Amino acid sequence: MRITALVENDVIKDRDDLTPEFGLSIHVQTSDRQILFDTGSSGAFADNAGVLEIDLAEVDAAVLSHHHFDHGGGLNRLLEANAQAPVYLRQAETSDRYFKALAFIKRPIGLDLDLLHRWPNRFEFVSGEREIAAGVFLITEIGSTYARPKGNRHLFVRHGDSLVPDPFDHELVMVIREDDGMVVFSGCSHNGILNMIKAARDRFPDTPIKAVIGGFHLIGIPLFNSMAASRGEVEDMGREILTFSPGKVYSAHCTGAKGFQVLQGVMGDTLEAFHTGTTIEV
Repeated sequence: MRITALVENDVIKDRDDLTPEFGLSIHVQTSDRQILFDTGSSGAFADNAGVLEIDLAEVDAAVLSHHHFDHGGGLNRLLEANAQAPVYLRQAETSDRYFKALAFIKRPIGLDLDLLHRWPNRFEFVSGEREIAAGVFLITEIGSTYARPKGNRHLFVRHGDSLVPDPFDHELVMVIREDDGMVVFSGCSHNGILNMIKAARDRFPDTPIKAVIGGFHLIGIPLFNSMAASRGEVEDMGREILTFSPGKVYSAHCTGAKGFQVLQGVMGDTLEAFHTGTTIEV
């Protein structure tokens, strides 16, 4: 399959014609399907798709990894550009979601919920497991064997008149299986990238993992590019990822520059950055 980062926090070298942003959007071309995984924070993913000669009107299905703006902020642009592709997202309470940090930072980070009412026939809510196309699986049952990212402590959801810690029951894993193995996709891994890889491995125990792609949410406060976990904790994560024997790991977005550097010190050439404009064949 051919996988392209339509938008991510940074852009690959010598591609000033592409626009990065804080967010993630990935286009996947399999032998017979085009899948869009997330839509970034704005319409930048669509502009970049045009530059990269990817026609969003030809996308067969779209998947939202979770209900945050930096993964679903471009939904309106997708719905305008593509008249038929269903948009799959995990069944969860459609509430306002917030980022809070220090004593003075509070901002909404949820989806534009009005879109769900304006385009009701375009959204399909998933619970349990769903095969949305041949070999393309959405998994919502994510365990808790491993610790979740410490950066989650800044993320909340409105419950009545109060804000409570987000349980991340709106996050899913996408797995694409081919004859030679599977690729595991995660948007931000709020449930923990190790738990998400394990969910894929538990579901398909005899299928080798060709690649893992996505954000690992090691960043603390994005404004300061801080790392939420300790160096030792991130190194342990890298070593544990390797126990799943992934062929390659492509890290992006909320992993953060500091987290990526620490992981690469442990994982070596198995880990690569996945920036706006990156295209890989898996």
